Amino acid sequence: MVRFSLFLMLLASPALGQPLGDGHLNIIARSAAESARIAQVVAPTNDFSKPEHFEDKPAGAATVRARGNADAFSQLSGNMPFAREMDFKLGNALFRKSWVASPSSTLASDGLGPLYNARACQDCHLKDGRGHTPAGPDDKSVSMFLRLSIPATAASTEIEIEDWIATVDEPRYGGQLQDFATPGQTAEAQMKITYSDLPVTLADGSVITLRAPRYSLADLGYGPLHPDTMLSPRVAPQMIGLGLLEAIPAADILARSDPKDADGDGISGRPAIVPSAEFGVPMLGRFGYKGGAATVKDQSAAAFLGDMGLSSPLHPLPWGDCTDFQADCRNAPHGQEPDNRDGLEVDMQSLDLVTFYARNLAVPARRDIADPQVLRGKEVFYTLNCIACHTPKHVTNRLQNQPEQSFQLIWPYTDLLLHDMGEGLADNRPEGRATGREWKTPPLWGIGLTEQVSNHSEFLHDGRARSLLEAILWHGGEAQAARDGVIVLDTKDRAALITFLESL
Repeated sequence: MVRFSLFLMLLASPALGQPLGDGHLNIIARSAAESARIAQVVAPTNDFSKPEHFEDKPAGAATVRARGNADAFSQLSGNMPFAREMDFKLGNALFRKSWVASPSSTLASDGLGPLYNARACQDCHLKDGRGHTPAGPDDKSVSMFLRLSIPATAASTEIEIEDWIATVDEPRYGGQLQDFATPGQTAEAQMKITYSDLPVTLADGSVITLRAPRYSLADLGYGPLHPDTMLSPRVAPQMIGLGLLEAIPAADILARSDPKDADGDGISGRPAIVPSAEFGVPMLGRFGYKGGAATVKDQSAAAFLGDMGLSSPLHPLPWGDCTDFQADCRNAPHGQEPDNRDGLEVDMQSLDLVTFYARNLAVPARRDIADPQVLRGKEVFYTLNCIACHTPKHVTNRLQNQPEQSFQLIWPYTDLLLHDMGEGLADNRPEGRATGREWKTPPLWGIGLTEQVSNHSEFLHDGRARSLLEAILWHGGEAQAARDGVIVLDTKDRAALITFLESL
């Protein structure tokens, strides 16, 4: 095995195709003058009397008009050439397609499972928005699942990336709990959630009651869990702007990394570094709550595998996440057709189309950016140093063959780095380089449209927060100072902060 030195990886030149460069993109290099201009453009503002130039277009030219219905996240990039729109529509059809169990007369749609969490991508990402927690004991947990793993020694894995925390999938149940099964198969288990109240008193005397979740499993179908099993919940995230996040230069993200907190500001973001199934080398992890996927295609193929049990060129085994303990699952009929393109349930053409669709779901335009309360809330956000992690602006690489993402000034409000978020949000389950207390900063664009699109206002990785204020109050660790700053805000400034976030 090759030892990848973190130091060398951080210094790797994209032009040389090194692991943490931008080898997944066809880049036109920036000139020195261009880089200097970009540095000025993305510098944080200190003028909150008026909106910044282009602030109403969070995705640059790819931004679309903010619709007032549930389709606000389901539009194609605003700058997409007409000739490419058919690929988006075909990808949308595949994203919405419901898969069925094998054998079936519908050969183009069979291969589901045998164990699975959803039958279609849109079942988790309804209207391309956020998933939700179960509404009650009789509500199935579609759009939410549990990841599973156990500790391992470095010698038991093939990954050797500096600071990598060795884990392996739970031996009986694999890396993800599947709570559905095709006919004749047994579902793995059912996720159970109980909540306890955690009141927080604000400086103005108002009390916000947080709900602290506890997770357990019922109806285990394949025997007991390993005694060292670590569980971590995941709610499906919104889908907008993924291609633009993928196009941010790796060098710009790495430049914000400060693992030793050398500047003493209490913020020590670290890059997620993960093996890319698409490219076969370690790359910067940009997607997933802990940065577990390097590219949109990596993330899409992993979802086909874990969520629906479908094989693809990146994960060709036909039985999905089934383990050696699940012999009936491994021996069940599958949808791989030897005479059908590359013989996989999701062939390369289909994976490419779904990736293109996911890459080009557009970010809606900002609303009310000149409203005095929004501007005051923005000032509060900056003053509390929320921008230390939720970096407002980036400029994407200039790209060949990707006009939608090429050289756009975007406002995602994320640094795409891992941060210690404290014990309250800790899942105590490492993932790659991310510890059990670390999470990747999520983008905030579109967050104010969550209820409109998804018919709920649940936030964070497990949906425990029922409002933006609850989500803030769960922040700890590196974000503790900002969270404490929100607690002592007067009522007017706290309302302004929330209004600003709702405008994103």
